[in-house]
Amino acid sequence: MKRACTEHHFDTHDGQSLYYRRWTHQGPGPRQGVVVLLHRGHEHSGRMAHLVDELQLPGHDFYAWDARGHGRSPGRRGHSPSFATSVRDLQTFVEHLGQAHGVALEEVHVIAQSVGAVLAATWVHDYAPRIRGLTLASPAFKVKLYVPFARSGLKLLKALRGDFFVNSYVKARFLTHDAERIASYDSDPLITRPISANVLLGLYEAAERVVGDAAAITTPVQLLISGADWVVHQKPQEQFFERLSSPVKERHLLPGFYHDTLGERDRQGAVALIRSFVERLQAGPVAGPDLREAHRRGPTHEEAQALARPLPAFSPRGLYWGMTRAGLRLGGLLSEGVRLGHATGFDSGSTLDYVYRNETRGRGPLGRLIDRNYLDAIGWRGIRQRKLHVEELLGLAMAAVRRRHLPLQLLDIAAGHGRYVLDAIAQHNERPDAIVLRDYSDLNVRDGSALIRSRGLQDIARFVKADAFDRDGLATLRPVPTVAVVSGLYELFSDNEMVGRSLAGLAAAMPPGACLVYTNQPWHPQLELIARALTSHREGSAWVMRRRTQQEMDQLVAAAGFRKQTQRVDEWGIFTVSLAVRTGG
Repeated sequence: MKRACTEHHFDTHDGQSLYYRRWTHQGPGPRQGVVVLLHRGHEHSGRMAHLVDELQLPGHDFYAWDARGHGRSPGRRGHSPSFATSVRDLQTFVEHLGQAHGVALEEVHVIAQSVGAVLAATWVHDYAPRIRGLTLASPAFKVKLYVPFARSGLKLLKALRGDFFVNSYVKARFLTHDAERIASYDSDPLITRPISANVLLGLYEAAERVVGDAAAITTPVQLLISGADWVVHQKPQEQFFERLSSPVKERHLLPGFYHDTLGERDRQGAVALIRSFVERLQAGPVAGPDLREAHRRGPTHEEAQALARPLPAFSPRGLYWGMTRAGLRLGGLLSEGVRLGHATGFDSGSTLDYVYRNETRGRGPLGRLIDRNYLDAIGWRGIRQRKLHVEELLGLAMAAVRRRHLPLQLLDIAAGHGRYVLDAIAQHNERPDAIVLRDYSDLNVRDGSALIRSRGLQDIARFVKADAFDRDGLATLRPVPTVAVVSGLYELFSDNEMVGRSLAGLAAAMPPGACLVYTNQPWHPQLELIARALTSHREGSAWVMRRRTQQEMDQLVAAAGFRKQTQRVDEWGIFTVSLAVRTGG
């Protein structure tokens, strides 16, 4: 029996009302699971609707959206402000399904095609949602552009003229062998043939990052590869699969299939594979590896060990990084930011406060030019976006605590100069009952105390010297913190036992319903530059960072007694900021 479809909308973070379809499960019993369908580029949810009946999963609810700029959703056709915006839309969509329809993450299996598959893979990588499973059909990790240097040309044109649109060159007959599907594609008024260069370039960048760091993904994954695909390359799909850390994963090559894998003429076999995978996962618990020992073994541990290993001085790479360090020392004679990094550490509170202020300083025009180039490094741009996300989630945390009728008592256990906490208070017009800022550095305590006085908050705020990893000191804090923030601290320390002690101390101090805002760095494009050329605040040693996947960080937070509520991530996927609530007990 063909299922009835209802139509709905949900609101994005920037006020767009995106369209989606819903099909409820059949039968008198409770639903057995939830399937979320993500269409490929240029298309819309209606092009995935046939799977609702073909999959023969009567106990499952189905949901399918129209991504922004597609189908019945608003926005310029084929456009999104960024690929990261579309990934955040997916996070917002799933959060909405929880709020509006009672959908738990543990129920969700995502089936996605092409661009939708890259969206899904990026979402799972960046947000680490605890979903049941993921089926990716011909993910567009690398589009066949056929024109030499096309990607470089797109970048150059975008830099010169801003965003513009590229029309799809692909004819329907090269997407599928299904005559009915070809005809409907050619006549469908909701098909979006243009795609913005902004989205296309963002797709490439996100895909390279996710394929390169697929080891961060432990979600059960099923990959369907079309064997005669005219649109995307097969090799990156194979690389993605091989690098996955998922304990449950399967790959199927479909000979003769064109790019519209789930709309092919002979798709029954592929659909049966998906049905079997969904049912097998549904029969067992949602389980994944325990990553709390990742500082001792695993991909990020091995990566950090390699970065900490000295290079032979006269090897090509040794010479290259030696020249890079010499260049930075020379730059420090002219650039105020580089000089400060050498003096206090490039990971120090003083350096971060300088980056937050983002004011170019240096000796003469050349010094200011060097300083501007330094401040515009991708890592520092990510840091500034992280500050904005911390301020946003602090605002949400303060509002939540007020709604729960708890006293508003703020704590930052490693505040640097405390600028982002004080800026958040000013931005949200909240006057807390108490503010305690802590840091181990005398310099940060001095400058942070001055900042408190300059904001006129000395009657409710104080800055004290303290150890952020002292469990007992944190557990006995007074006043009792109801909003705590840990920003940019845990990323600097590889040892999960240290982080666990710190989180346990916070959990012991905070009452149920209190909020924790915490940051993480699951990825960075300049890890080797940082390790080989920049120094840490810890006695001028090399700044070697071990990345934590988002899943690893979330597990540490959950083990301490917090439940994650929401998350933000910058458009490059470098820094995340999450909000969690202290559970009972």
